[in-house]
Amino acid sequence: MFPLGSVLLPGERLPLHIFEPRYQLMLKDCMEKEDPSFGVVLIARGKESGGGDVRHDVATLAHIVAHTDIGDGRHLVECVGGERIRVDAWLEDDPYPRADARIWPDDESASIDEPQFGTLEKKIRELYRLIGELAVAEGSTPPPEPAFSALPAAAGERLFTLATQIPMGQSDRQEVLEASGPSQRLGAIADALDGVTDIVRFRLQ
Repeated sequence: MFPLGSVLLPGERLPLHIFEPRYQLMLKDCMEKEDPSFGVVLIARGKESGGGDVRHDVATLAHIVAHTDIGDGRHLVECVGGERIRVDAWLEDDPYPRADARIWPDDESASIDEPQFGTLEKKIRELYRLIGELAVAEGSTPPPEPAFSALPAAAGERLFTLATQIPMGQSDRQEVLEASGPSQRLGAIADALDGVTDIVRFRLQ
């Protein structure tokens, strides 16, 4: 397990600079596997380095897709977020953070229809319009337009991809990750989106 101060959502890319001895050993063990991967989990309390942190119990499996040894025990690693995992028990951190965990698939009992996706995408476009206005008012460069092409077909994966385009806080991202299925995830994203939009509107006043 790799505790971080940020949430990795399924489908996201994650570049890492590995330099702590414990994670050097973790990386070595991972690279010996057929599918080199490890869990990325949000730290609830504490810091990324040094240990002693408190972690959430829902995380994301990070698959290593590129790895470069840059010398002096340091490594550049490129990962892609894959399956969600749920931690059943945390183990000792020696020699590095470990847990008994299992893949945690979505509950697909409640479906989402296209009009719901359309409404969400419309709200994301409006948020970017407002952010663009704020950027101009503050003399900075507006962000590029949100991308809605080539979205995954599966509702859960599609929502994760849309969530990555919203500048929400880490606690909101964790709620999106922990949502039991697409319907609940849509609600978590909508709540976070409304909160960010309200903040931008307030700053524009």
